[in-house]
Amino acid sequence: MTVIQSINHKVARSVVGRWFRLDGSGHPKERKGSLFLTEIRAGIATFFAMAYILAVNASILSDSGGTCVCPKTADDPLCNVDESYLLCVAEVRRDLVTATAAISSIASFCMGLFANLPVGLAPGLGLNAYFAYNVVGFHGSGSTPYAIALTATFVEGFVFFALALFGLRQWLARAIPHSIKLATSVGIGLFLTIIGFTYSEGLGILQGATSTPLVLAGCPQTGFGDDGLCTEATKMRNPAMWVGIFAGGVLTVMLMMYRVKAAIIAGILLVSIISWPRTTALTYFPYTTVGDDAFDFFRKVVDFHQISRILTVQEWNLSQHGAQFGLALITFLYVDILDTTGTLYAMANLANVVDPETGDFEGSTAAYMVDALSISIGSLFGSSPVTAFIESGAGIAEGGRTGITAMTVGVCFFISIFFAPIFASIPPWATGSVLILVGSMMMPAAVNINWRYLGDAVPAFVTIVVMPFTYSIAYGLIAGIILYIIINTLVWLIERASGGRVVPPNKADKDPWTWRIPGGAMPPWMTRAARGKKDFWRDDSSYAAAEPTLAEVVRGDDKHSSSGSIQGKPVDVNTPNEKLA
Repeated sequence: MTVIQSINHKVARSVVGRWFRLDGSGHPKERKGSLFLTEIRAGIATFFAMAYILAVNASILSDSGGTCVCPKTADDPLCNVDESYLLCVAEVRRDLVTATAAISSIASFCMGLFANLPVGLAPGLGLNAYFAYNVVGFHGSGSTPYAIALTATFVEGFVFFALALFGLRQWLARAIPHSIKLATSVGIGLFLTIIGFTYSEGLGILQGATSTPLVLAGCPQTGFGDDGLCTEATKMRNPAMWVGIFAGGVLTVMLMMYRVKAAIIAGILLVSIISWPRTTALTYFPYTTVGDDAFDFFRKVVDFHQISRILTVQEWNLSQHGAQFGLALITFLYVDILDTTGTLYAMANLANVVDPETGDFEGSTAAYMVDALSISIGSLFGSSPVTAFIESGAGIAEGGRTGITAMTVGVCFFISIFFAPIFASIPPWATGSVLILVGSMMMPAAVNINWRYLGDAVPAFVTIVVMPFTYSIAYGLIAGIILYIIINTLVWLIERASGGRVVPPNKADKDPWTWRIPGGAMPPWMTRAARGKKDFWRDDSSYAAAEPTLAEVVRGDDKHSSSGSIQGKPVDVNTPNEKLA
């Protein structure tokens, strides 16, 4: 037995292994293929895929101006040239780097510890843009002050907590039709892919246009024309893009094909190191004002910046902003609940921890509650709503199956608080190919969609395509669910009106759906409490097999050998992602 195998075996047979249901732990619901060191490696991969949020979230939210006050003169209504205001905004941006790292660390660690899911959390993209540009407005030009928007975010978190505590968020996840759930995984895969194609967070192969929604790009920063698009002569001439494709993409794929450990991390690190020297044509630190500022921050290597301007700045006097507060709260609620629900289900499905009978995933109540409290805590740090990150798929692809992966992400984000200059300097083209690769791994779910019956197929297809093209998981779910309701309600009405004589010829192929949601509307803990179970917080599965004593778990007593079953039934682990473990 090698050192690595020995470590994996000892941890699996310990209390830690049983808590996280590692392979070989003896837990009746142990997760096959989950190994301690693989989980750590997967967490590092997820962190590298998410690390861009440190710089991107700070950049987007600081555009709101934070708590800085703009004088709004006639010559400069948005304070674009006001030096004192811009210096204040720069300070807010540094505050937000620390805030993003701190809340991502807390949220991800708690998600792993309490929900046992390999999902990282951080301030969500899309929601932060809505927060900065629609709610607060660029440099505070919107109708809602920054402090009021943070108050709405704080309240949203506790509303979510109540919904999760009483099972309403879990009920929503189970009530979504099966075809829409599968389509969500595929749609998120395409969403990841299009993110990987963009300039801000990927390779820069595509960009938005006016005559067509998307056009081919791939030009260096000096290759943009007056219309903001790449000129024909400079398309696909960006050396950074090609390094990202081959060193970060093709190389990673080859390493994964030959089962090389840490393949995803190796690709991200290689591209980052190549991109850091300033003397190359693909440097992440060009000799510009922005490049100089980024390089000055990078050179600090170790730096802790204390939050000074955005910590606990909520404003509870809503008398002058009641309408704006209500609008922001409602918008955050419906977008975030669908976004997080879709992401968590897709990641749980990718990690093979979804119960096929109830459609729920293990640890759902704890996961939604951690997400909810993280939103409120994040607002105290001055951040927009926190959500589950689809980049968690990078760690799952690396073999992550348990909460140890998410806890590793949390530890990495904690370290990044002190090494923010390094982790905030991972270029987007270093992670672009990884996002595309993870997107491809989420495509197999499309095979299981019921394409035979149009009442299932068309809503699923709309869900898939709306997500990447609107840059929103929530909008994709809304479109698919509404279309599903309209089509299938019309079929039901026609059938009832005709006395059952007019029905689609292949209606028998339709996926079954009923308002009687499997598992009931109440969360499992409430169901157990209603039955009079004293330790209602414990899963019933804990009694599906004999509980070993602490001493037996620690010494790995042979009587409690590892079980590869759930409720006594064999588990099918023949998936490509499991083999990566």
